[in-house]
Amino acid sequence: MRGTLLRLEGIIKEFPGVRALDNVDMDVIEGEIHALVGENGAGKSTLMNILSGIYPHGSYEGEVIFDGETCAFSTIRDSERLGIVIIHQELALVPYMTIAENMFLGNERGTAFNIDWDETRRKSDEFLGVVGLHESSQTLIKDIGVGKQQLVEIAKALAKNVRLLILDEPTASLNENESQKLLELLLRFKEKGMTSILISHKLSEVSQVADRITIIRDGRTIETLTKGTDDISEGRIIKGMVGREMNSRFPARTPKIGEITLEVKDWTVRHQLYEERLVCEDVSFNIRKGEVVGISGLMGAGRTELAMSIFGRSYGRGIKGSIFINGREVRLKNTRDAIKNRIAYVTEDRKGNGLILSNSLRVNITLSNMTKVSSHRRIDTDLERTVAEEYRRMLQVKCSSIEQDVGNLSGGNQQKVLLSKWMFAEPEILILDEPTRGIDVGAKYEIYKIINDLVSSGKSVLFISSEMPELLGMCDRIYVMGEGRILTELSREEATQEAIMASILKLGKGG
Repeated sequence: MRGTLLRLEGIIKEFPGVRALDNVDMDVIEGEIHALVGENGAGKSTLMNILSGIYPHGSYEGEVIFDGETCAFSTIRDSERLGIVIIHQELALVPYMTIAENMFLGNERGTAFNIDWDETRRKSDEFLGVVGLHESSQTLIKDIGVGKQQLVEIAKALAKNVRLLILDEPTASLNENESQKLLELLLRFKEKGMTSILISHKLSEVSQVADRITIIRDGRTIETLTKGTDDISEGRIIKGMVGREMNSRFPARTPKIGEITLEVKDWTVRHQLYEERLVCEDVSFNIRKGEVVGISGLMGAGRTELAMSIFGRSYGRGIKGSIFINGREVRLKNTRDAIKNRIAYVTEDRKGNGLILSNSLRVNITLSNMTKVSSHRRIDTDLERTVAEEYRRMLQVKCSSIEQDVGNLSGGNQQKVLLSKWMFAEPEILILDEPTRGIDVGAKYEIYKIINDLVSSGKSVLFISSEMPELLGMCDRIYVMGEGRILTELSREEATQEAIMASILKLGKGG
């Protein structure tokens, strides 16, 4: 019989003014895949940061017991020496270093003054083979996609003689095919005896691979469900996470669709660095007043490049084509022009490009429309506070105050701040690029309600998402993209997962 590999007992962690973890208990059995789920801000990442030594012993109460021994980790290196390795959602890879260099960074073969590069490359190729990544260890990280980078992170963990692998949202940036391959890899590792903790908001994936599921809510352990004994359906997990039944994943809306507000014709965009490569080719589409229009497609289809190039040519070179707003052709030479023409772009990378994490809600929310909170080149901080408070209440942002740094908020609340920022710009057309990536089901529902409110008030929304159920649940029409082109347009009645995938697969067959 397999024994308990890990026990977390009575874990309490406090930040100024906030108790993030309140007497959390959890145990992990050797050789299982154990899922940890909860809403954003429930305490999942905080708990894993304690387990991995990122929050050192003494900064929290309670005990971490690994393989029967009580642990007092001071650094992440202490936990890694025992074989506890965490892979964060934001991958810790250096783009201009090779796969081999990344895999053994801080864990070098040889000595600090004499690295054995032959051994480094040999071991790298060996671990790449284990994870099924067919790339040379001499390839630069910047030259491989996000799915392959995720496999490099796992290979890097294997090189540290991992016994407990912690994966924090490993499929958040992957398409469905890449996600499935990663889950199959975890199942293969389980067959060989490896133990994993999986943190994920994609509950279908959790139900697919997890042996047990621990649910935490508001920093407390709610329950642990066991596959084969308990109900581990998505509905049951959601009830544990949010504390209530959710009869529908998507709020109801009665569409009131009007005239065309945005029309893009024959839009062609070349790659930012490699101008010989087309990332969008003769793309034409439109959005109407009061309408949510989705764009579906696999990673690399050109969705984000299309969105950013429309938003004041903030991506791409050699851009050709026409943009019409309310029937009038406009020239959007930069993002300032786009904002003046009432277009907003909510980026998929809220931490890197969307928000200033080291600044407050007040500063972030008013950033897109500074002229409205300033006069004679001086910012009216009282007006800023009024605006920020209004949006905090309207979007129900959970924070200690509007002066709290955005970097200290949960992912769902950060996303609400990002939406607030662009709503304050008073746009008529909102381009939302993966607006619910990495946030929990409860926060997603709140974002969906905000989107419905926007279109009900006459706004137009372009909704880019990698999650097909989300597109099907929210959109009035869906365009399918592949290899930089529009493959098909589907009405709400025509749109199904099968119809979307059929378009993509037809492209792959040369159709």
